[in-house]
Amino acid sequence: MKSMILAAALAFGASSAFAAEKYVLDASHSQVLFSYSHLGYSTTYGMFSGFEGEIMFDADAPENSSVNVSMPLASMFTGWEQRKGHFMTADFFDAKEGDMITFVSTGIEVTGDDTAKITGDLTLNEVTKSVVLDAKLNKSGDHPMAGKPWMGFDATTTVTRSDFGLGAFAPAVSDDVALNISVEAMKAE
Repeated sequence: MKSMILAAALAFGASSAFAAEKYVLDASHSQVLFSYSHLGYSTTYGMFSGFEGEIMFDADAPENSSVNVSMPLASMFTGWEQRKGHFMTADFFDAKEGDMITFVSTGIEVTGDDTAKITGDLTLNEVTKSVVLDAKLNKSGDHPMAGKPWMGFDATTTVTRSDFGLGAFAPAVSDDVALNISVEAMKAE
């Protein structure tokens, strides 16, 4: 009987060693930059920051990992208050207090030693569409100041804003919006 319990414990220990580990986003070092063409004259930029999320990372089988992120619409920074104010009107978001943008992964395809395509559901302006992120693991290891496991990722994608009911002034103001994402995540306690 003791040997069966020991064998079961060892089997559980071995299988859990290969399970995904939870990492939580470091909101102070995670942001989403967005850019679009303004009438062909300039590229206009903005940013979202201060968001929450988690990564369930399986180092032995990265394709089994997952991502779940949410950010308040109000965290948008455009560098010009009148622009942000316009984005919050009925022309675009028709924003309400507490509106959130979310991304939940639905699949991961490993494409290289430190790259992957992460497919997921992006919910923006109460519309959910599938998007694919081209992602890269920048670095993983113990954080020199925090003294615990840490990871950093960059990702890019392009979304069509009219798909989310945000197509005002398209095509003069580009309908395609480029997203550049950079996040850091720490191993959960």
